[in-house]
Amino acid sequence: MSVGTALRVAAIFALLLGALGTVTWRQSRTRESLAVLDELRRQISVVSANRVELERGIQVLESRAHVVPAAREQLGMHVPEGVELVNLGGGLTP
Repeated sequence: MSVGTALRVAAIFALLLGALGTVTWRQSRTRESLAVLDELRRQISVVSANRVELERGIQVLESRAHVVPAAREQLGMHVPEGVELVNLGGGLTP
């Protein structure tokens, strides 16, 4: 084998190694990016679950079943009955 052929083979081998190194580097970067993406998706899932739980708690606190007993206990309020009911006449007049 001549020196020129040996140099060409060495250059081609170096190019192949460089290309393989580049592919390996890109794949490792991609795996890192996918790991970060998976972590972000997990965090979004946890935050969404927390939000649903908070919204459910708000619905419970806003419900009549919770408000009436709390108002009765803390403020001494009661649901009006009979003569306590007043019609405010919210209708439209011509």
